[in-house]
Amino acid sequence: MKKDTHPNDYRPVVFRDTSNGDAFITRSTVQTKETTEWEDGEEYPLFLMGISSTSHPFYTGQQKFVDTAGRVDKFQQRLAKTQAMKEAKAAQGKKK
Repeated sequence: MKKDTHPNDYRPVVFRDTSNGDAFITRSTVQTKETTEWEDGEEYPLFLMGISSTSHPFYTGQQKFVDTAGRVDKFQQRLAKTQAMKEAKAAQGKKK
């Protein structure tokens, strides 16, 4: 193994899931600006996560419904408009 490739500054850090508020503490080298008080009364660096294993649908078995129909409809409208413009340019080019 190569020497000096792994960091040496591991320290306890609290990771908090912002979607459900669940938190856990582990050793990490992540740089943080915020701190929080843990259950033992000590203050630790805080890293906020958007999603973790406690809130991810794969691990929880709960699917979240995401309304993509509006996005698909908008895409279909843009595609039809682009195709119509291309056809109009092609027809205009043939007239000349």
